[in-house]
This record gives sequence, C-alpha cells and structure tokens, in this order.
Amino acid sequence: MDFRAEYEKKLTTAAEAVKVVKSGDWVDYGWCTNHPVALDKALAARKDELFDVKIRGGVTMWMPEIAKVENAGKHFTWNSWHCSGIDRAIIARGMGYFTPMRYSELPRFYRDGLTVDVAMLQVTPMDKHGNFNYALAASHLSDMLDQAKVIILEVNENLPWVNGLNGCEINIMDVDMVVEGDNPPVAQLGSGGPPSEVDRAVANLVVPEIPNGACLQLGIGAMPNTIGSMIAKSDLKDLAVHTEMYVDGFVDMAAAGKLTGKHKQLHRGRQVFAFAAGSQKLYDYMDHNPNVMGAPVDYTNDVHVISQIDNFISINNAINMDLYGQVNAESAGVKHISGTGGQLDFALGAYLSNGGKSFICMSSTVVNEDGIMISRIVPTLPNGSIATDPRACVQYIVTEYGMVNLKGLSTWERAEKIISIAHPDFRESLIKYAEKMRIWRKSNR
Repeated sequence: MDFRAEYEKKLTTAAEAVKVVKSGDWVDYGWCTNHPVALDKALAARKDELFDVKIRGGVTMWMPEIAKVENAGKHFTWNSWHCSGIDRAIIARGMGYFTPMRYSELPRFYRDGLTVDVAMLQVTPMDKHGNFNYALAASHLSDMLDQAKVIILEVNENLPWVNGLNGCEINIMDVDMVVEGDNPPVAQLGSGGPPSEVDRAVANLVVPEIPNGACLQLGIGAMPNTIGSMIAKSDLKDLAVHTEMYVDGFVDMAAAGKLTGKHKQLHRGRQVFAFAAGSQKLYDYMDHNPNVMGAPVDYTNDVHVISQIDNFISINNAINMDLYGQVNAESAGVKHISGTGGQLDFALGAYLSNGGKSFICMSSTVVNEDGIMISRIVPTLPNGSIATDPRACVQYIVTEYGMVNLKGLSTWERAEKIISIAHPDFRESLIKYAEKMRIWRKSNR
C-alpha cells in the first residue's frame, strides 16, 4: 500500500474541507489540545451559510473562532463534555451548554449511536505505516471517529507522538480528508501559579500517607500539582501512575527518579493516562516516550481496572462540601464550573484497591466576589450545587486544618470530623447548623 499516494489524494484545504458541513449537522471537535485550528477558522468563515450547527468539544484550551462570529449562537451551538474557563466563557455568551457525564462513559455514548456528521481534529503527521497519532488525548476519540460519517484530520507538526495501549491512532485509509494546518504551538495549561501556604499545608498532610510503591492519580489544579511537586522532593520511591489527566507534577516526579512502576499490577513500568495538558516540558517528555501510555478513558477510569492496582492513591480537589459529607467539585450554586470527570470513579476505585486511599483536598475558605471570606465547608450544599461525590463514597477529606476519614462514621460523627477541619472562625456557626439538622451531639463540644 502506497500510504503517501493515498495521503496526497486526500489532501485539501481547510476551506474546501469544511464545505461538507451542512446546517443542522453535529460536528465533533475532539478533545482539549486536539481541537482544530485551521478548520475551525474555515468553518467560522461560512457562518452566513450555516444555521443550527451543533459542535462538541471539551476542556477547551482556546476560544474557537466559531464563538467569535457575530450572532454566533444563531449559527453554532457549543456542547462541552467538560468545562474549562473557555467553555464557561462560551456558555456565558449564550451559545454553549454543558453535557453531564461520568467521563468514563463517554466512549460508550458514541458506541450507542451518538450522531457525528463530521469529525475534525488535530493530529500528528502521518508515519511510514500510514498512521496519525491522537497525541495527548486517546480519551474517547477512537469511538467518536468510528461513528463519524466524515473524518477530516488537521495535521500539526508540533503535536507530540504519544505511545498508546489502543485507540491512539487512525490510518489514512479510514480518513476522508487531510488538511495541513499552520502548525500552531500546542496550547499550554498553567499550573495555577505558585503554591500557597494552604496548598503546602494540605500537601504536608497527604504526602506522608503515600507508601513506597503506590500508584498515583492526580486531578487538575494548584493543590494536586503542589502535592505532585512535594512527592518529587520526598523520599518516596518506586511510584507508579494510572490517571485520567497527565499533568506536570508527574514529569517532576519522573525527573526525580520516583516513577519506576516496578510494583504495578497492570502495565508494569508504564504511566497510563487518558489525556494530557500542561507545559511544553510535559509535551517534550511525552514525545515518543515508551514510559508513558495513552489509553481510552473507559479503561483508565474503569473502577474495576483501578481496583486491581494495589496501594492506589487518588488525589482530587473540590469547590465545597457539606456536613453530610457530600462533595461538590462542579458548580458554584447554579453557576457551572467544570464537570464530574473521573473524580467519582477514582474515589470508588482507590477505596476498592488493596491498600488504596482517596483524598479530596481543598482550602477551608475562599474569598468571594465581594471580598468576603466564606467557608468551603457548609451546612448543606447551596441550591443548584452538584453532589459530585455522594456522602457514602467519600473517604479522606483534607484542608489546611487537618485530615479526616469519613468511612464508617454516623451522621453526627461525620459532622464532628468535618467541622474539626473547617476554618476556626466558622466552627461555632457550623455546630449550630448541625444541631438544627439533628446531626450533632452536645457532648462533642
């Protein structure tokens, strides 16, 4: 098979490729760093010809051109699988919506027949075997492309080639059109700035709970990254990685010689992940690195897979939690922030792991838009808030004031433990609420 000849036959311009999109179509942009650039710009240029084009994406790293056109919502509707700050901005413009899900279920949505009229996404250049690599996001892309009626690939020479378990490449024979883009730099994700004293205080509580040989999952945000950096500087050894999102903290651990994976029950020595985003340092590290392995998210986030790995340590953050132990990691009341992602799956899987532990970490307070300090620990979740982790599924909760394990505790014991790690300024008022809620015993004082 002459793959290069097939490539040349399917090579076209972005403007020509997007002519296949019709009003009313469902168009899929893929995921995170794979969102198209040249194709998105060409599609936006057709806005006067198109109406009610519905587009899917997720963890959006830059504002798509289709969201910038005049009266964008009249022509395009954005549907996000997981919200970043950009996704929230699109929703605020009145042309976007969120689709609730457990991230692990996303590939099945497509296998069950989700409509994809056109798929367009960035990939690496083709190799000598005719394959294009999905680079930083195996995620759900293989199942999404299997469902697509038309597949358009936008080649970006700057994307790293990332080795994978399966579902990480597509062959030129399965592609309808190829566009050579402008090779923009891969979008980078900041770590949220330098760690705060609170971040360090939480990390100081969590890191001692991690044994040598543990397998790690880190969530997104400054606090998990701080914990990752502290692990890199610790005396821990022979750690492993099995995570939803691969972040810079893992690169720091690898550089410090902490990641051998020698005791890992599945994929010994390999750092397994569903998608990655971070700094250029991360992208350079992952490029053709046999130590990292992309995999579909219905594998990485499968509770049954996670539970087979001993000493699994899951570290995530939250927006707030209530005295029942319900954790909200998705919204500020009715204002949507992110999504369920894999947090619940990893909380469940880590607890089922032999020696595993699940940590939900957060600062005890936050300063609101009016400059007033408020407690992240509240009597009940505010109206509209999402219970990402039901109370029965939560294990360790950590703030700068301490760490508590909620497993096996009654409602009054939970209230006592949770209030003990709240900011001292709010503890008395929380006790009064707990009394009204009948989950407090006077002897606890």
